[in-house]
Amino acid sequence: MLGKIKKIFIPIIVLMFCFCITGCGKADIPEPTGDKSTEVQTDKPRKGDTIAVFHIKDLGDIEVRLFKNAAPKAVENFVKHAKDGYYDGVIFHRVINDFMIQSGDPDGTGMGGESIWGGSFENEIVDNMLPIRGALCMANRGTSNSNGSQFFIVQAKSSNLDTVINGAMTQEQEAMFEEFGGTPHLVGKYTVFGQVTDGMDIVDKIAEAKTNGQDKPLEDIVISSIEIKEYGK
Repeated sequence: MLGKIKKIFIPIIVLMFCFCITGCGKADIPEPTGDKSTEVQTDKPRKGDTIAVFHIKDLGDIEVRLFKNAAPKAVENFVKHAKDGYYDGVIFHRVINDFMIQSGDPDGTGMGGESIWGGSFENEIVDNMLPIRGALCMANRGTSNSNGSQFFIVQAKSSNLDTVINGAMTQEQEAMFEEFGGTPHLVGKYTVFGQVTDGMDIVDKIAEAKTNGQDKPLEDIVISSIEIKEYGK
C-alpha cells in the first residue's frame, strides 16, 4: 500500500517544485501594462548591442540579442552567470516541439538553479517584448516573480492565437504573433529578455529531439558555454 502511495505522490511533489512553463489549454492573458522598451524586439543587432552566443555541443551556435533596457535585471543575471561559467555543461532538461526548449538548471533536473543574488527576482514585463518564436524568456517556479537561473527559448512556429480567451492583446501584439509565430498564451507571464538573431535552425533541431515522459531528451543536449560579446567588436 505504501509503495502505491509513493508512486502516486512523488511525481506530484516533483512537478510542484519544477520550474514551470504552462504549455496547454486556453488561457487568459494579463492586461497590457502600457510600459514599453525603446528596443525593437525584431530588429537586427546594432553596434554596441549585447549578444549571447550559445555554443551547443555537436550542433552549433545560437546567437541571441539581449534587451538590457527592457529587462535589466534578467540580463544582468544571465550575463554574469554566463561569464562565470554557471551554464557551462548544462543540459536542455525540458524540450517540447512546437513550443519551447528549456535550460539553465545546473542540476539538470528542472528543480535547481538560483539567481546571482541568491534568491528569486521579479518579472520585467513590457508590452512590446513578446514570447514570439525565438524569444529568450526567464522560466520560473510556476508563480510570478520567482525567476532564478532557468530560461527557455520559444520555438513554436505558428501563432496559436486560438489558445487565448478573453484576450487583452493589442492589434500590434496580435500582428506580431501572426507574423512570427510563438506562444501568445504566455504574454505577460514571463520576462522576455532576448531574441534569437541567428541559429533558429539549431533551436529547431533541439526541439525535435526524442524525449521521455517528462519531456527530457533521451540523449543529453549540452550547452558547452555561453559567450557574451558586444556586437560590432
